[in-house]
Amino acid sequence: MTDKPRARAEARKLIQEFGIKSPPVPVERIARSLGVKVEYAPFDDELSGMAFIKNGIPMIGVNSLHHPNRQRFTLAHELAHIQLHRPELETAVHVDKGSLRVDQTSLRRDPVSATGTDSAEVEANAFAAELLMPEAFLSTAVGDRKLDLEDVDVLMPLAKKFRVSLMALQHRLNND
Repeated sequence: MTDKPRARAEARKLIQEFGIKSPPVPVERIARSLGVKVEYAPFDDELSGMAFIKNGIPMIGVNSLHHPNRQRFTLAHELAHIQLHRPELETAVHVDKGSLRVDQTSLRRDPVSATGTDSAEVEANAFAAELLMPEAFLSTAVGDRKLDLEDVDVLMPLAKKFRVSLMALQHRLNND
């Protein structure tokens, strides 16, 4: 069972704690202020990012070859794992690579993560979406307009304002 409301609440708590008043949310500054070491490196294209704890220090690796907007989402997603799933990271490296999961001892295809129903992944995505596109900021940006999720001309400026991909914005508006 997932706890998307808790994940979103944790993201909103960070927005408030860091006094963020408008987009784009400075996700890297937030992560570093929380003591997370953030590294960018050219990974295999399938590999978006990873999170782990080394010598008590939370670490996030982000694929430097991906688009900056995707890097922001990856960073927010991996930060979610650190904030929400820290005990699991004490014993394993969490790697986001398509439907593969990697831990310290094995690389295995995980049928649960491939379906998008893995609770930790669902929670991390909910956290990342709320952190990068807070509901309150979206409401202000959209106002009373009824958005057509296929109208790229209307959505692209909004995606740029939040520094997220069009797909991430569409998903956020459609699912939340």
